[in-house]
Amino acid sequence: MAAPLAVFRPIVAGHGNMESSSAKILRETTMKLNKRDFLVGSGLVAGLATLSATATAQEASTSSILPSVAAAKPIGRDEHLARLAKVQGIMRDKNVRMLVIEPGAAMTYFTGLRWWRSERPIIALIPADGEVGMVAPAFEAPSIEETMAVPFSIRTWEENEDPFAVVKTYADDWKVGRGQIGIDETVRFFIADGIRNAVKRAKTIPGAPIIRACRMIKSPAELALMQAATDVTIAAYADVGRAVVPGMSADEIKSLMNARTRAYGGTPQFSIALPNEASAYPHGTDKVDPIGEGSILLMDCGCSVHGYKSDVSRTWVIGEPTKRQKEVWATVKRGQELAMEVAVVGNEAGLVDRTVRQYYESQGWGPRYATPGLSHRLGHGIGMEGHEPINLVENETTKLQPGMCFSNEPGLYSFGEFGVRLEDCFTVTEDGPKLFSGFQKSISSPA
Repeated sequence: MAAPLAVFRPIVAGHGNMESSSAKILRETTMKLNKRDFLVGSGLVAGLATLSATATAQEASTSSILPSVAAAKPIGRDEHLARLAKVQGIMRDKNVRMLVIEPGAAMTYFTGLRWWRSERPIIALIPADGEVGMVAPAFEAPSIEETMAVPFSIRTWEENEDPFAVVKTYADDWKVGRGQIGIDETVRFFIADGIRNAVKRAKTIPGAPIIRACRMIKSPAELALMQAATDVTIAAYADVGRAVVPGMSADEIKSLMNARTRAYGGTPQFSIALPNEASAYPHGTDKVDPIGEGSILLMDCGCSVHGYKSDVSRTWVIGEPTKRQKEVWATVKRGQELAMEVAVVGNEAGLVDRTVRQYYESQGWGPRYATPGLSHRLGHGIGMEGHEPINLVENETTKLQPGMCFSNEPGLYSFGEFGVRLEDCFTVTEDGPKLFSGFQKSISSPA
């Protein structure tokens, strides 16, 4: 099983004594470097990244896989059935006769089907009672049938036929009539419009409240997968922190992070590396200088394990940090700590953002979203998607409930100077927020 969650206590399962062969070589090679020997043009840095990448395939099948990842199990049929029963119960309570979902996280969440969106509609129709109805191109039906995790029927359309007429046959059979049809918030306009025109008597309404009521509350199985993904990211950061030296480029650092993520059993989702002034721009800039002695480096990285995501940001200095860097870093970290004090059951999500923002303003930053200061919301929901509803933003009135999961990612950014962002994700429990990872301990290391 994945490592248990712990309030303010990082639990990176099996990471402490699991240094792999390539990680050891990276560490030992890096320790031998000094500024006199290090020549950017020598290709040594690129060689380090290549070393890690070429070892990945072998390591990914052997001892590098973290125990929490090895023990992780995909969401099973029983959980999919429980999800379907829950959403249908909510539909009945709200008098919604049919729910419309396109390929994406919501479709996978309720049906198990992983598919992609194209100009050819593939639609999951969930009735208030009974099995799911699938609408799909006829030539895709055999593939769809292989991966569905819940009871379903499938009705197909040929290339010269109207898929929305097929949707209407379900609506007629389910006696939707003048009842309500919920449309998932990510459904594309042409599909929502096609259904409205095909099922003319029904009333279409937003399906978000129904779907969010299910997806926002994570089960123990989901939390275990998110823990495993976070374990991978933290372990990869530790390796990267040991390997980064002056002269490395942002691209080389990102490649190394992705290689270590794969080696530990995760699937990289994104990797951002922002050295020096680039760190002042939360998602980067085209003006990215290589690492130098005393450079500040902001990284934002995440991976997935069986479809569930991690999202962790770290900021550290290569070499000796300046007084200014240390002061800003400590201020950002204090914001993280304050967020955890108010991220409790029953509080509005917006209170978490407001608490941190007000503290930064008291320290001379801002005001509000102005820079120098915290220019973005404090955090976002996370689960099957890296960003999910709801957000920790000052005007969000949703009350926090057990099982909700968020990023806690305050940052302070000064354009033309540098920025600091620290990000760790947590889940809300009756006993308080519980971190998937521990807060970064020092400005000198991401681990």
